[in-house]
Amino acid sequence: MGRGARLARKPAEDSPMPLHLHDTLRREKRLFEPRDPSRVTLYVCGPTVYDYAHIGNARPPVVFDVLVRLLRRTYGADKVIYARNVTDVDDKINAKAAKEGVPIGEVTARYEAAYLADMGLLNVSPPDLAPHVTDYIPAIVDQIQAIVDAGCAYAAEGHVLFDVSSYPAYGALSGRNLDDMIAGARVEVAPYKKNPHDFVLWKPSKDGEPSWPSPWGDGRPGWHIECSAMIERTLGLPIDIHGGGIDLVFPHHENEIAQGVCAHGHAHGEATHDEYARYWMHNGFLTVDAEKMSKSIGNVLLLHDLVQAMPGEVVRWALLSAHYRQPLDWNQGLLDQSKKSLDRLYGALHRSAGVETPDIDPPADFLKSIEDDLNTPGAMAALFALSSEIERGMTAGDLDAVAQARGRLVACASILGVLQADPAAWLEGEVSDVLRAEVETLLEQRAAARAAKDWSEADRIRDRLNALDVIVMDGPTGATWRVKG
Repeated sequence: MGRGARLARKPAEDSPMPLHLHDTLRREKRLFEPRDPSRVTLYVCGPTVYDYAHIGNARPPVVFDVLVRLLRRTYGADKVIYARNVTDVDDKINAKAAKEGVPIGEVTARYEAAYLADMGLLNVSPPDLAPHVTDYIPAIVDQIQAIVDAGCAYAAEGHVLFDVSSYPAYGALSGRNLDDMIAGARVEVAPYKKNPHDFVLWKPSKDGEPSWPSPWGDGRPGWHIECSAMIERTLGLPIDIHGGGIDLVFPHHENEIAQGVCAHGHAHGEATHDEYARYWMHNGFLTVDAEKMSKSIGNVLLLHDLVQAMPGEVVRWALLSAHYRQPLDWNQGLLDQSKKSLDRLYGALHRSAGVETPDIDPPADFLKSIEDDLNTPGAMAALFALSSEIERGMTAGDLDAVAQARGRLVACASILGVLQADPAAWLEGEVSDVLRAEVETLLEQRAAARAAKDWSEADRIRDRLNALDVIVMDGPTGATWRVKG
């Protein structure tokens, strides 16, 4: 950010800020109260690593990265435990490995590395824990056995299936009525199911597929049980916050709750969802040019390609530009506006680069927005207000006001995960060393001409800079520049 000195930060407040989060289960915004403020737990469903992630896959990690940054600021960096899993065994992974003739580990290692590199370009901080399914097979088997022992699952033809009729609260998260779902279900092709909505906890592997031993025969876990088992083993129950995309509400998260509660024998009485997760958060869908992403349409945008074509912060800003629970349409106009917004903020930091930057808290208007269910559009407005304060202070020569505004802007940006690049490098963009050297020489000559009141020479140099598409910005601490565009 700034190159100026950093002043000491005032002590943080002892009590948590009034963070409110929208709980999908209760369908309302609730005051966030962790079970234990000294150990705040968050789990987000992570990638299935069989290919590059598309832009829709990037929205959850960016959104929940902001939440984690806010939680760490509120409760302390060492008081928050964030887990994001990696699904490294799956039908699509098996198919990709079979097609390439390689072990699944080779496929998953390749695409996990690409995913993490792309997340890094989006300024997404790594989670504290990244459990991989293949490392937790014994825990998964143990949890399945507990569900069977509770009378909520049954074995059939090498499979183990969850009996949804054993869990009266099934459907509470998604708002679906089990009786209606069963009545409206199509004929199920698997005759060993007691009812069509029973779902797989364990299944036999096909020839050549990865397989692990279990009391029900060699095989591998179903999709839903993976997260339930890893959450319990890594974070313990109940967790404070469970997050993911809205597409996971049903059936994945609905099934997670059922498994997690029933594994502890709470199926047939008054089941308490809070025994699994206290708050459920889901981000909205992402469309591309107002259409759902689809391979048949050909509009699937890979994050890996996007971050090669533009700065990752532009992608991050665009993903945060709408409230996380609202739909977001991905289009060129959104990207152009995101780049302009960041240019404006970086411009203010660049023009005030020589001013001290105190380490202070974000302003109240920013906190009011971001603590109101992660209202990022409102929080972004606070950043623009601070950049305007910087500009006014620079024009007036009020460097104390500039310093205060810079400090608050930096504090806000650290929570949103933006403005992490060097302002000069950001504004100059892909500038060649030859152009940079020429511009710096011209600026030195311009300064000398103005000091000597040689206005004709100063005008000549200005015209030359214009011809190079260079914008010069004068301020109390000297001239700065950037390339137009």
